[in-house]
Amino acid sequence: MAHIEIENLTFSYPSAGRPSLSNVSLTIRRGEYVVLCGKSGSGKTTLLRHLKTVLAPHGKRSGDIRINGVSLKDMSQRDQAAKVGFVMQNPDDQIVTDKVWHELAFGLENLGLPTEVIRRRVGEMASYFGIQDLFRCDTDSLSGGQKQLLNLASVMVMQPKLLILDEPTSQLDPIAAADFLQTLGRINRELGITIIMVLHDINLAARYSDVLMAVKGGRLYAAGTPAEIVNKKYLQEIFEIEASVYTDPVHKCPYFIPLRTTIHEKKA
Repeated sequence: MAHIEIENLTFSYPSAGRPSLSNVSLTIRRGEYVVLCGKSGSGKTTLLRHLKTVLAPHGKRSGDIRINGVSLKDMSQRDQAAKVGFVMQNPDDQIVTDKVWHELAFGLENLGLPTEVIRRRVGEMASYFGIQDLFRCDTDSLSGGQKQLLNLASVMVMQPKLLILDEPTSQLDPIAAADFLQTLGRINRELGITIIMVLHDINLAARYSDVLMAVKGGRLYAAGTPAEIVNKKYLQEIFEIEASVYTDPVHKCPYFIPLRTTIHEKKA
């Protein structure tokens, strides 16, 4: 069943010479784990932010986005807050309170839910993410990985069906990044949450996702399984990378090792 449908989405920033997104159409099924990838400036973050009205950039837009068959423009802000979760790139940009427990409860308080419901949901999420010991800690005392995990838990306490993330591991060290992506995989498998994420590291994207969608020049250039996208042809065409491609014997997914000479360097 289609969870998200984007139809002929075109978007231009004010005074831009060309559209940042051009006639993008795609379908994401319920429960899929999708990573948007592409070079910097390709339009992937712009595309991601259109999935939640309050995050959509200002500019000229045409086309339609539907979630569960309902056009996003017809969904109330309350419904979007409850059904569509968003995790930002920088962990510090999303935290708004001084205590871990209050950060977990903040969104539910804004929805006006009863106190007993808030307490139950906060307790469940703290247990699920293993952050009970941090419950009464100051948020500014947390590490970057702990802050991003708190951001994720604060979103999941709202019980969304769709989770969108913009480069959530870019500010984390490699160990914290791997732990965070493993947690996302657990959420996807155990809770059936549809995940759409922008991720710069193609090898990590191939390891954790079901579907890779490659954006180039504001258009959806290719979409498929990691094995269908991570190959020499697409690495050259989309990322301008010449590489050797292998199969990870442990995770059974493709990965690549760049060669010294890139297409750009050859042209130079």
